[in-house]
Amino acid sequence: MKTNFHNIIKVLLVLGFLFGHSMTVLGQEEFELSNYRIRFTFSTAKDIDNNRQLEVIYMATNKKDRKDRIPISAAPIQFFHKTKDTTLLIAKALTDNSGKAVITIPQTMTLSQDDEGYYNFIALFEKTASLKKQKKSLEVKDLILDLNLINRDSSQFVSLSASTKDSIGTTEPVEELDVVFSIGGMLSKMPIEDASLEDGSYEFQMPDDIPGDINGDFQLYAFIDDHDDYGTVTQVVESNWGVFDDIKEPEKNKLWTEAAPIWMYVVLTLLLVGVWANFIYTISKLRKIKKLGRIV
Repeated sequence: MKTNFHNIIKVLLVLGFLFGHSMTVLGQEEFELSNYRIRFTFSTAKDIDNNRQLEVIYMATNKKDRKDRIPISAAPIQFFHKTKDTTLLIAKALTDNSGKAVITIPQTMTLSQDDEGYYNFIALFEKTASLKKQKKSLEVKDLILDLNLINRDSSQFVSLSASTKDSIGTTEPVEELDVVFSIGGMLSKMPIEDASLEDGSYEFQMPDDIPGDINGDFQLYAFIDDHDDYGTVTQVVESNWGVFDDIKEPEKNKLWTEAAPIWMYVVLTLLLVGVWANFIYTISKLRKIKKLGRIV
């Protein structure tokens, strides 16, 4: 009985050591947890529909090689909204294969501000056998962006105003806010203006050579990136001030045009010259052979 008891204790100790020093990601990849630093980042962004996203990235980074990163997937994350009196659970989400968990708070959801006008959120991962508890909080003010297009004196201008509301609902202009204006594209956005707002507003003249679709339409974005008070905020407006140029010069000397590429003419000429040279050389040799045959 004592022997069995001791064996059980040994097995439990070994399992405890393994769970304490290693873990498996997605049931496939196992690594030594002591060689990695756990990163649990929490951020927020406000989209063009004024919905707010809360995002957690849960990652294990090698202490010696920062390029060696292993996402911690299928980790249950709880998102809370903290008020003066209580902490309310908003939603739960599992991290995906990239270690990311995201929830969206709709614009219609009522949130409470603290005395300084901040909304307070908490992201929580509960302790497991192999991972420690992770908890991050953030506070963010609601940034209101009003993006407009103005026709003035036969020119087009872009106007942006930025404001926020305090805890009693009073609107205040935002000072010292860096904004990037860009044009939407198929693969990425094209920046056209970097600005710093003063007194909560900024205006600039739109370039007259912005490419648009067949109707001249394009999307103009105003983007604030990871601000300390407002997080990431995006606003967009539709414009028909773009230019569309469908007049193209006819292509020449291409594989698919009537006139072939120059290199093909060169190669063909060399081949023909080689063939005719070989033909002439062969004929001359045959004639010499014939003359020698008559002499003999």
